[in-house]
Amino acid sequence: MLLKEQKTILFTDVCCLALLLVFLLSLPSKLFRSPSSYVLEASNGELLSAAIARDGQWRFPVADSVPEKFAQCIVAFEDKRFYQHPGIDILAMGRAMRQNFKARTVVSGGSTLTMQVIRLSRRESRTIGQKLIEMVLALRLELGHSKNDILKLYAANAPFGSNVVGLEAASWRYFGRGPEALSWGEMATLAVLPNSPALVHPGKNSARLIKKRNDLLDKLAVLGTIDQATANLSKLEPIPGKPQALPQYAPHLLNRFKSEQASLKNKGTRISSTLDYDLQLKLNALLKRYNNRYRANDINNIAALVLDVKKGTVLSYVGNIYQPENKELESHVDMIRAARSPGSTLKPLLYASMLNDGFILPRTLIPDVPTQIGGYSPQNYDLGYDGAIPADRALSRSLNIPAVKMLQTYKYQRFYDKLKKLGFSTLNRPADHYGLSLILGGSEVTMWDLARTYMGMARTLNHFNDYKGRYNPHDYDEPLYINARRDTRYDGDETQVNSVFDHGSVWNAFNAMEELMRPGEEGLWEQFSSSQRLAWKTGTSFGFRDAWAVGLNPDYVVCVWVGNADGEGRPGLTGIDAAAPVLFDIFKQLPAGKWFRTPKNKLKKMRVCRQSGYKAGEYCGDVLEELVSPAGEKTVLCPYHKLVHLDRTGTYRVTDACEAPAEMQHRAWFILPPAMEYYYKIKNSDYKVLPPFKPGCGDVGSNYVMEMIYPKNNASIYVPLELDGSRGKVVLNATHRDADIKIYWHIDGAYVATTKNYHQLAVSPAPGKHTLTLVDENGERLVQTFTILDKEKN
Repeated sequence: MLLKEQKTILFTDVCCLALLLVFLLSLPSKLFRSPSSYVLEASNGELLSAAIARDGQWRFPVADSVPEKFAQCIVAFEDKRFYQHPGIDILAMGRAMRQNFKARTVVSGGSTLTMQVIRLSRRESRTIGQKLIEMVLALRLELGHSKNDILKLYAANAPFGSNVVGLEAASWRYFGRGPEALSWGEMATLAVLPNSPALVHPGKNSARLIKKRNDLLDKLAVLGTIDQATANLSKLEPIPGKPQALPQYAPHLLNRFKSEQASLKNKGTRISSTLDYDLQLKLNALLKRYNNRYRANDINNIAALVLDVKKGTVLSYVGNIYQPENKELESHVDMIRAARSPGSTLKPLLYASMLNDGFILPRTLIPDVPTQIGGYSPQNYDLGYDGAIPADRALSRSLNIPAVKMLQTYKYQRFYDKLKKLGFSTLNRPADHYGLSLILGGSEVTMWDLARTYMGMARTLNHFNDYKGRYNPHDYDEPLYINARRDTRYDGDETQVNSVFDHGSVWNAFNAMEELMRPGEEGLWEQFSSSQRLAWKTGTSFGFRDAWAVGLNPDYVVCVWVGNADGEGRPGLTGIDAAAPVLFDIFKQLPAGKWFRTPKNKLKKMRVCRQSGYKAGEYCGDVLEELVSPAGEKTVLCPYHKLVHLDRTGTYRVTDACEAPAEMQHRAWFILPPAMEYYYKIKNSDYKVLPPFKPGCGDVGSNYVMEMIYPKNNASIYVPLELDGSRGKVVLNATHRDADIKIYWHIDGAYVATTKNYHQLAVSPAPGKHTLTLVDENGERLVQTFTILDKEKN
């Protein structure tokens, strides 16, 4: 008998333990698995954009808290003993049973808010059996969750009519603002909706909705939550009608996050961004005004990106003017991520690279003459030539030929590797595919990569005294658009001696970029003390397809793109005319700051030839001291200042064959090669041409007096056929130091013509390789070859 009782007790204990275990494990680890809407918030918590969930519902992620007004309204309306019961309200259940029995139908369920959360998560039919299960699970939910957690689950998942789920989505859809900003009347309206959302919601059964809202307001007054005057005033408020569209102030950034979510390791769909709410709205309005103006010229798209240099974050992200109602405008395309031709916006990077690697000094003269390199003939935008121009001025004027000449010296393979190191993600072909056109927009870049690179340069310069005088590799990290901690710690690793650009090269590059002539009224910026100092650069792609402007100071980087998403070019679509005005208007929205501090301890004083910009040599008379990158020591001495020997009057050049050395004048002379001199002296009236040799005293063959401007030696030339089928002509162009001398032209040994002053000759050679020989009156000779291409064979 005793053994039997023990077995019974053991069996009972096991059953109780099993039931307890079932009870404890009865609740899923995650109650709700429905997809939620993607929600993008500004840095201050304001809603910027939202996207409907995958199942077609507007369902915001669970909020961190429930507004106090909603908590009081929903508890008063649905579950007045919510804070006292353990998940089941016995009194409410008894009342419901009496009411249902008396009415002989279900008129009250007696469900608590906790039970309603369980029912919403399970979506089962409403039967007595399911009600019992809900009661058990409600007890289990109360056991592991606080009342506030349960309210948050209810507020996030309660139905509010149509395809609106959750308090936050309902607040935006019905009232156009967040729930924390709703009045008592508005919150009471939302509190009564989940009770029967299919029958009563804005736009349907308005009279019934108003009565339910007013009854709740009276109940709140009775409970002392609000006074009766507030209740009466709240009853006068209109109920919402047609659901409103949610804000779409940064839809392209929201889509970017959706595509990058996995790589960002962010599992939630609510994004707290770094965007400045007020700035984002201002830029949306600003760009929309420009977009309205540009569309008159069939320029449909515009984008802008603003970065905070010191924090390394995104302040504004306008990927396009969002106009989904006009599908032909392709406003859904995020132009900040789109790969486009950068025009001239990479030129400052080449300039900084050459300074950093010791190829040039800031004002080194660069050739600007007609150029043909392997069939490639770059042209300046104004179709003119300066002969020679300081590198910084060539950058500020965005001249193409000097840029190509610089890249030819630097080597496009080296520059390509530099761009890859900087993180340009769109260079997906070998360097040889781009060649020298790389500097004129022959590649593609994104606004994101371009702005990030300039931000990295600005951060490097800002930190010239930090990190034990070394460089922080984190300066070129990706900008953050999600509020998150960034690990930028750096212990000054001894191996990190060099950056992509040293402080001096960045400083000189930004100073050169500051010299660009600003558009419109901005051209007089230096006359106003309130004007901001900016380093900036524009770019225009081939065929007027893309207009760019990028600008920066120690605090901000701004990048602007204007064009058509489909790549259609338009006349007048240039960086200076279309993008630069937008850039300066954006900077007007930003706080003015100071200019970069001069990194004197990272620069070296160097004696530089004023005329040539090279390191001063023995014969440079006009010398100045400049602050340059330490790599400037690698540059060569000035090659353009030479010692010449003149007669006693200083009129002619002489040699010791016709003039006694004691009678000679020895002068340092600034001498450019003939082709450079030909154009340089036109724009530089102070240039002194080298005197001729004294009659009878010429040293034939010892001086480089002639140069071909076009074609260069070993050039290949295609001459198109005329309309009548005859072969056209090619214009040969040469220059001579002596403007009055005659040049005798020979092709393949046969005399062709004689020229004087302007040495140009139109000829029509047969296809094939030819030898061109030029002989001047003094017997100086210039011999080179060129090839005429045959169209039929090529």
